[in-house]
Parts: sequence; structure tokens; C-alpha cells
Amino acid sequence: MKIGFVGLGIMGLPMALNLKNGGHEIYAPERASLKPEARAAFTILPSAAEVAKAAEVIIVMVPDTPDVERALFAEGGVAEGLSAGKLVIDMSSISPTATKDFAAKVAALGADYVDAPVSGGEVGAKAASLTIMCGGSDAAFARAKPLFELMGKNITLVGGVGAGQTCKVANQIIVALNIEAVAEALVFASKAGADPAKVRQALLGGFASSRILEVHAERMINHTFNPGFRIALHQKDLNLALSAAKELGVALPHTASAQQLFSAVSASGGSQLDHSGMVKALEMLAAHEIGSKG
Repeated sequence: MKIGFVGLGIMGLPMALNLKNGGHEIYAPERASLKPEARAAFTILPSAAEVAKAAEVIIVMVPDTPDVERALFAEGGVAEGLSAGKLVIDMSSISPTATKDFAAKVAALGADYVDAPVSGGEVGAKAASLTIMCGGSDAAFARAKPLFELMGKNITLVGGVGAGQTCKVANQIIVALNIEAVAEALVFASKAGADPAKVRQALLGGFASSRILEVHAERMINHTFNPGFRIALHQKDLNLALSAAKELGVALPHTASAQQLFSAVSASGGSQLDHSGMVKALEMLAAHEIGSKG
């Protein structure tokens, strides 16, 4: 299949390479930021519009709602190259409300639309083990699923257009609160004089075990916060959660507290750290760095 891929960043590049390794031909728009690996593996065209003209399926994987809107509808964007029968798959994590609007505009051009945000980070993107949460028609999902199977393992059609994005917002709430829980526990244990590495090891065998404890606790203990998934992006996702909750009349008190901890780290220059770096805010509040004495 001929696949257009817009957004070859930390996540997008390995995802596109997995599609290439699955036997598909990949087209991407020219960007100064393209890595040599991408230029060697893919066919590079002058614009997203040209990519959409050449491809049967166009995948978008960019950071935020305005980025998706630009990729699709700006001058030279994907929409200019769409025609009847093509499929647009947005794998970014963006506003569910905006997603429905984008899908309607794409449908007016005769193309199908699936929103398919992912979870699993750079590790999952490279390993083709992403969780993929989908919104769209049964027919569009069936067409996209063989591609998803080259990029992920847990693939679910949640509902109609926008349902995938709603599911991803829920995912990001759970992840943020798990990061906060693990960070609080490790700061507490370390301040009390326990070896945080051994605390982590012990807890991995019990009911408190989680992927966050397994992966991010180690980052917290070693203070290795290279992304990963940047705090700035998780803040964006929690903003989506909090704004949607306001519209729905739903209280998300602990989501708000997690957002404030992310904001504290960002305010001290840490917005580009991995989201496990939330622990730095809790260390500051405790006047204690994990692993230090006293």
C-alpha cells in the first residue's frame, strides 16, 4: 500500500519505519528536520498535499490540535491532495471536539477518517507494541487495522469519530496519576531512609506493581529524564482533560493536582523532560532528592 506519513518525530519515525518494514511504500513531506534515516527509507515529496495525492492512506502524527489542523487544512496541506476513497488516520493526541470537525471536513472531500491516538511512548513505537485507541466507522477501521497491526498490539475500536481521542484523554489521566503516586511513594520512602531502588524492587512483586513503577520509577531513582514523553505534551493532554471536564460538569481534582506538579517542573525549565520528571516538583516540596541522605 502507498502510505503518506506526516510527522516523523520521536514517535512517528519508528512507526513509519515499522510500516516500511511491513512492505508498504512510505511518502513524507519535505521538512528541514527530517533525519537521514527517514530520507533514506522514504520517498520525500515537496508538500503534504503531494503526499496525499500519491498515497492511498495518509497518517498524521504531530504534537497538538493546531498542528493537526495545519497539517490537514493549511496551504499545501493534506486536504488539497485528498480525493474520494482515500483514508486519513490521525494518530496524534488532540481534542475530541476538534477531531469531529476535522473528520467532517475530510468526509466532505469524499475521504474516510479514523482518529487513532496511541499509548506506549517511544519504546512502544520502536517495538511496534503501541496501544491504539480508535474512533471511526467499522469500514474505515477495518481498512486501517492491518496498518495498526504493524505498529501496535492492543488495538480497539472504541466508537465513532472522536471516541479514540476521548479514550486517550482518559489514558493520560491514569498515567499522570500513576506517575504522581509512584513519585510520592519514592520521595516518602527515600526521606524515611529506605533505599528507593530496593523499595521499587519489593513493590514490583505486589499489588502496587505497574508499568509506571517498572519503567518510570527507575528513571526517577537515577534522575534520567530524557524523553520519552515530554512533560509539555502531557500538560497538553491534561489541558484537554480539564477543559472537557469543565464542559461536561465533571470534577477531576487529582488530574488538576498532577497538572500543577507538571507546571512546577515546567516553570523551573523542565518542560522538555520526560514526564517521569514530575518527581522533581515533589522533591522540591519535600526539600529532599530521591537517593540523597537526610
